[in-house]
Amino acid sequence: MKGQTMLRPTFSTAPTASSATPGFLRVCGVQQTFSTPKGDFPALSEINLEIRRGEFVALIGHSGCGKSTLLNLLAGLASPTAGTVSCDGEIIRGPGPRRAMVFQNHSLLPWLSCFDNVRMAVRSVFRAESASAVDHRTEAALAMVGLTQAAHKKPSEISGGMKQRVGIARALSMEPQVLLMDEPFGALDALTRAKLQDELLGIVEKTESTVVMVTHDVDEAVLLADRIVMMTNGPAARIGEILDVPIGRPRDRVSLATDSTYAECRRALMDFLYRRQAHVEQPTG
Repeated sequence: MKGQTMLRPTFSTAPTASSATPGFLRVCGVQQTFSTPKGDFPALSEINLEIRRGEFVALIGHSGCGKSTLLNLLAGLASPTAGTVSCDGEIIRGPGPRRAMVFQNHSLLPWLSCFDNVRMAVRSVFRAESASAVDHRTEAALAMVGLTQAAHKKPSEISGGMKQRVGIARALSMEPQVLLMDEPFGALDALTRAKLQDELLGIVEKTESTVVMVTHDVDEAVLLADRIVMMTNGPAARIGEILDVPIGRPRDRVSLATDSTYAECRRALMDFLYRRQAHVEQPTG
């Protein structure tokens, strides 16, 4: 990226419920409160967010800021206490194949092969298709993540990175409109994590997927995302700022290591997280 003019990242605040332009994914006036033995706990307060079709958005913030809670609302795994969450104009009322989830824990069934773990997801969505068509979809999904040769191995016979690849293949096999990822690489070693991040970049380019990813990793957020949603500390967490990442695609991590725009985006995130939102542990007793 030598010789390029530096593009500065731009910031925006979250739209209000009344001013937001409808997006492909829309979170409007959302609040989320959980009942606990000590009383109600407000996890999220007045969350408004618009995500465009084909956009990659990262959610970042300290532990307890409600990132995973917001992702669960987008997945339909929970319902908001107040406000609405919608996808392509339809209110999300529960889980569905249009929105596939990839967890930090791969959640594979240990008695099934990699092929059968993915095939089960394909069969659940494409019920009317023939067995050979389902097999073809399964093979294509595994090929996309480079696991053709490991298709008939059990999860216990493959590495942690390969297990996460199977989890990603399983999600992609359903041809979702939205890919939701909850720290999918957080438990992996640094080199494996970097390899899977690079593979994810390629998959997103190829599939033009809409992606929402929860992460604690500043470098991961800047490398992967078009926009980064920075959450304030909980309880009653809000969207603090939204950072637009003006870095073109395809992205190459080696070139970005010396890229001034990448460095500026990284600095902006660090300033928000470690100066303006310095985390203070809450007492548990």
